[in-house]
Amino acid sequence: MELVLEIGNETEGYEKKIDIEKVEEYIKMLLVEEYPEAQKPVYVSILLTNNENIQIVNREYRGKDSPTDVISFAYHETEFEIGPYDTLGDIIISLERVEEQAGDYGHNFKREFYYVLTHGILHLLGYDHIEDEDKAVMRKKEEEILKRCGYTRN
Repeated sequence: MELVLEIGNETEGYEKKIDIEKVEEYIKMLLVEEYPEAQKPVYVSILLTNNENIQIVNREYRGKDSPTDVISFAYHETEFEIGPYDTLGDIIISLERVEEQAGDYGHNFKREFYYVLTHGILHLLGYDHIEDEDKAVMRKKEEEILKRCGYTRN
């Protein structure tokens, strides 16, 4: 599978904690497993940001005036295409919130980062957690993927 990945970064200091090549490998692995029907190169964009900026997006697009860990915009669901790509969508991750949650949940930054990244990608692939049954399916899938890749809870 060919992946076209754009990563923007509005943060400082987190580049020491995130290996972009590993992030790309992880996304490719996840898409090969979870989206084998892709017929064209898959396009995903990721923006790494802080609590202040993600709060603005959360307020504007979700009506929630608070920071959150990850927001996904699934263009694939609307059949939006950019040229020759299968455009899945955009993921915005607050690395500041990832750091906070890692402390709150008692595990390391890397595990929390890959959790929110997995969560965001699964949203792009159509998973949801609005209904309890869907939430259980999504949580199980997240934990299976993270465990298989070695990102377990500490």
